[in-house]
Amino acid sequence: MRSRVVMSMLAGVILVASTLLGASPAPAAGKHTAETTPSAEPNPPAEFGTDWHDPLTAAPPIGKPATRSCQVTVAEAQFRDFTPYRSTYAPPRGCGDRWSRVVLRLDGKVRGRQYDRLGYLHIGGVEIFRTSTPEPSPDGIEWSVEKDVTRYSDTFRQSRDVEMLIGNVVDDTYTGVIDVRATLTFYAADRTTRPAATPDRVLTLADGTTLTTPRNSERIVAEVYATGSGGGCEEFWYLTVPDSAPYSCKADKGPYREVQIKVDGRLAGIAAPFPTVWTGGWSNPFLWYVIPGPRAFDVKPIEYDLTPFAGLLNDGRPHRVDVSVVGVPEGQAGWSAPVNVLVWQDTKSARVTGALTAHKKADLANSATYTPGSEHRLDTEGGHRLTVAGYVNTSHGRVTTTVNRTLATTSVHRWTDGENMDGLQAAWSDDESVTADGRGPDRTTRTRRTYTMDGTTTLGEDGRLRSVLTLGDRATAVESRGGRRTAWSRLDDTYTGDATYTANVPRDQRHAVATTSERYRLNGSAGCYDRELVTVQGVLTRDRSDC
Repeated sequence: MRSRVVMSMLAGVILVASTLLGASPAPAAGKHTAETTPSAEPNPPAEFGTDWHDPLTAAPPIGKPATRSCQVTVAEAQFRDFTPYRSTYAPPRGCGDRWSRVVLRLDGKVRGRQYDRLGYLHIGGVEIFRTSTPEPSPDGIEWSVEKDVTRYSDTFRQSRDVEMLIGNVVDDTYTGVIDVRATLTFYAADRTTRPAATPDRVLTLADGTTLTTPRNSERIVAEVYATGSGGGCEEFWYLTVPDSAPYSCKADKGPYREVQIKVDGRLAGIAAPFPTVWTGGWSNPFLWYVIPGPRAFDVKPIEYDLTPFAGLLNDGRPHRVDVSVVGVPEGQAGWSAPVNVLVWQDTKSARVTGALTAHKKADLANSATYTPGSEHRLDTEGGHRLTVAGYVNTSHGRVTTTVNRTLATTSVHRWTDGENMDGLQAAWSDDESVTADGRGPDRTTRTRRTYTMDGTTTLGEDGRLRSVLTLGDRATAVESRGGRRTAWSRLDDTYTGDATYTANVPRDQRHAVATTSERYRLNGSAGCYDRELVTVQGVLTRDRSDC
């Protein structure tokens, strides 16, 4: 399976639901019209040709207010190598500086032959977007991605340096130049549409290691854009095996991974990384030519509520903040984990004091059992628990924040000698609760995140390589006050694919076939959204929206 090369996130799930539920799907980008009517090409070809439908996903569009808007182009570049694009951002004119929504849009195009590539966009050093690219057809493709970036409004209120990079290689073999344009659209507030509630400050780590917060910070959330990538084994961390097992990707203790954040050396947060599959993954780009795997075009950050540490962080001195990935072999690269810190301030206090009152961590469990045979097998179980609590003395009274997080993973990896059969069935859960207890009823947000992967790749004696894969991205969030539920949401984003081609032959001799689909369902107290896409040999044969 080789590739060819805000409270916490809890409340964010509810916020996304309230923003998106009930919205109408945007038209699909590209050459063909997305169908709620019959497909533009109802009869797909017998196998892939030199062109296919432009990439698209079933995810809902960003809800946009019906207010005055202003657009700013922040990047326009052609990426041929690993030279970053740099420019200067200036705030929009005519839409004020307290916006109801800010939407990032990336439009891209590429043709020829190219690997999947990772990219980022920084404004003022703040990472506002991380993405990967689709692989092109010989005739060329176009795609677009939108993201709600309202939370970074503090960054957008003054001129900033811009840096963007989609690292690429262009030569006689890999001919695809990645041509992109990134814009920000600002939607003004008015008498009927209030400005969005956003963090007062968006900070980055000085020299990538230290954080100095305003002394009146009353809520602090770190976000980490953690991605295993770079073409090495950490791109497929969920498949790694201990040294005792005969497999091409090794890790001392197997595939268990956990993204940790520490404050001054003390564990402050734990999280399960999302098992992103990029668009060359599982040795089979035909799985992803039209529909990418969940999150591949819009990498979501992991969030950690660091408010229990606010009393420590608010002393006016720099504090060391470290992010690490448990399970990566010592000295091995392959993970990127840039950090933003979102801060809400108590405007009626010059100094917010407080203290950390509880810090309980269980022993990390990680068991990887290898069973040899004609079909090798690795059974993995792992998990971890962390509870932190602390209070802050604010102008509106003492508020105690308690964060509980529990991680668990199970996986069964089977393969044959030579890895001509390679299969994985795995599930990751990341359960979190955040409770703020002050004056009045306590406020609690609970989220259960579940990620699943179930797939097999086989290479037959006839050279036909087949990959069958199902990926799941699910989350349930419940917000309550004084024990009474006030909001809820449930996300289920499921991708399925079955693709076969002849390996190790020129492109025009692969005789590839593939059926892929995605169903994105989002239900909650704000309404519902349900969209399903199906492709056959790169032709969009179904685009159904129902709720």
